[in-house]
Amino acid sequence: MKFLHLDSSFTPFGKSIEFNAFVFNGGEPHIKISEDNVGNEVTITHRLNSFNDVGLLLVATDALRRMDVKEVKVLIPYFPAARQDRVMVSGEALSVKVYADIINAQNYSEVMVFDPHSEVTPALLNNVKVIQNYEFVKQCLRHINEEVLLISPDGGALKKIYKVSEYLGGVEVIECSKKRDVKTGKLSGFRVYEEDLKEKHCVIVDDICDGGGTFLGLATALQEKNAGKLSLIVSHGIFSRGFEELKKSFNTVFTTNSFKDVDEDGVVQFPVVK
Repeated sequence: MKFLHLDSSFTPFGKSIEFNAFVFNGGEPHIKISEDNVGNEVTITHRLNSFNDVGLLLVATDALRRMDVKEVKVLIPYFPAARQDRVMVSGEALSVKVYADIINAQNYSEVMVFDPHSEVTPALLNNVKVIQNYEFVKQCLRHINEEVLLISPDGGALKKIYKVSEYLGGVEVIECSKKRDVKTGKLSGFRVYEEDLKEKHCVIVDDICDGGGTFLGLATALQEKNAGKLSLIVSHGIFSRGFEELKKSFNTVFTTNSFKDVDEDGVVQFPVVK
C-alpha cells in the first residue's frame, strides 16, 4: 500500500507518492503524479476545507485510476458539512448528502472518517470506516492526569460520551443542555443537570469547535454549579473566532490535526492517526 498525502502538512501514514499540484488561473485544481509505478493499492489523505480541496481529491483519484491503480482508499478526517445533516427550515440543502454523493461516486474501497458529527454521515457513505474519538480522549485525560467529570454539552453528544466513558472504564458523565434558535442560530438556556460539581475538574467533550459559543456559555453554567478547572476536548478544531475567549474560560483546549494545524499556548494538539 502506498500513500498520496495531498496536504503536505497532513501526512498520517508516512512517505507520500511524489506529485505536483496547482490551481489554474480559471480556478481549476490540477495534479501531476511524478512516480511512474505507484502499485495497485493507494490510500489518499486530504483535509477537505473547501470545494477546491474536494476538487483536488477528485482529480487525484482520476489520475490514480488512469495509472491502473486497482484499489483506492481515502482518509477524510473532518467530513465537510457533517453538521448540515438535516433540513431545519424550508429552502435549505441537505449539504452532507451532497458531499457524500460526490465521494460515493468515486467508488473508493474504503472511506475513513474521524469522529463524525452524527450517525447520518456514516449512514450516507459507502464502505465507510469510522475512527472513533476514544483513543484521542484517552490521550487528553492522560495529559490532564487527575480525576475528572466528563461533560456532555447537549443531548446530541450524550450517546457518544457514554460510549467514551465506557471505553475509559466508567468516568462519571454530567448531562447538560442548551437552546438554539434554528432561524438565527443564537444560543441560550444553558443548563447543567447537577447541583454541585464539588470543584472537580470538568472536561467538555464534543466533536467540533467552530466559534466556541456553546462552550463559552456552558463554561459559565458549569462555574455557577461549583466546577473546578475546566478543559475542552474537541476532535475537530475550526476555531473561527480564535482562542482569546476560550482561553479565558478553559485551562486547556485539546484538539487534533483533522481540520488544521494549531500552534497556540494553552492548546494541545494530537494527530488523528498515530
